Amino acid sequence: MVEARAQRVIETLLRAPGTMDAMSATTAPARPLRLGDLEVPTPVVLAPMAGVTNAAFRRLCAEEGAGLYVCEMITSRGIVEGDPISLRMLTFDATETTRSVQLYGVDPVYIGKAVRILCEEYGVAHVDLNFGCPVPKITRKGGGAALPWKATLLGAILHEAVGAAEPYGVPVTMKTRKGIDEDHLTFLDAGRIAQEAGCAAIALHGRTAAQHYSGTADWESIATLKDAVDIPVLGNGDIWEASDAIAMVEQTGCDGVVVGRGCLGRPWLFRDLAAAFAGEPVTALPTLGEVAARMRRHAELLAEHLGEERGCVEFRKHVAWYLKGFRAGGRMRHALATISSLPELDALLADLDPDEPYPLEELGKPRGRQGSAKRVALPDGWLSSREVDAIDAAAEDATSGG
Repeated sequence: MVEARAQRVIETLLRAPGTMDAMSATTAPARPLRLGDLEVPTPVVLAPMAGVTNAAFRRLCAEEGAGLYVCEMITSRGIVEGDPISLRMLTFDATETTRSVQLYGVDPVYIGKAVRILCEEYGVAHVDLNFGCPVPKITRKGGGAALPWKATLLGAILHEAVGAAEPYGVPVTMKTRKGIDEDHLTFLDAGRIAQEAGCAAIALHGRTAAQHYSGTADWESIATLKDAVDIPVLGNGDIWEASDAIAMVEQTGCDGVVVGRGCLGRPWLFRDLAAAFAGEPVTALPTLGEVAARMRRHAELLAEHLGEERGCVEFRKHVAWYLKGFRAGGRMRHALATISSLPELDALLADLDPDEPYPLEELGKPRGRQGSAKRVALPDGWLSSREVDAIDAAAEDATSGG
């Protein structure tokens, strides 16, 4: 599947040198995504990624294209109890006109309180609830991708969140996975519950929690969910190029896409997505010089928000993603991954070959860690029943992460 998608992108490049046409000229522009009263002209959502989608990265992506850019996942308990780490994550760039936050939680009361705080004190215009995280420290407490198995609790959380956001006119959405594993699928029930609770949309990652990020995303499950509910459905999983997003919409009928790992080291993907959904040719792939300019801009934005030294340290994790497939040697990569100042970064970037073309062999391939399928960590006896009204709030760590 990965090879087929890469080949499709390369063939498009060969048919139209200098461009990546994601759609034919006869394809009509996509409709905007509507979430309650909120309209997203380009139906693309940046998936929250821990340690990545901070204010600097969101602005970098927004400068490239259009969409809805969601803050890193934050725990509801952390917001309610004023946890300093959680509150520091509630930082928005001055250019962010639509503030969007993803919440994690297992307790309806905490979720409701957190939503009210976000709407009233932080001017948040969209709240997404995370029921898709497969990380063991989340699922073993009954959160993330484990929680939809408890249908009653899922409904209670969604109703509380929607009710808390309603006075402010803020739409609430949810993100989930197919289920815990292939024997414990929950996405259709989750879609029905989300619709009944008044959610503005549901996003489905076409993998189970057991898969983590391994294997291939099941786009057919997205189509099945779209047929089962009346609210908008967003598709997530294996969108590495703009052409993948268009193919997902065409194959599943989903109302928009959620993009995560595909934009790691490639913020211009949002430029390509905006063009593709507008029915326009996608701009040429960047040279190494143009990638270096994005790297410099990213580090600059991190420095603005975090201070130069901390911003450069934060930037280091992105170096391997930006240079994936390029000929930059190990010494250069190591030096870039240990910078502590912007002048140091400038000196190193100046030594890169600005004319080196983008490595075509990297197109259509997974980015970030894939890992392998594994058994999902769950609370004792979790699978014995679909019904539970509450989980001990202490099970939710007040500090953010996951």
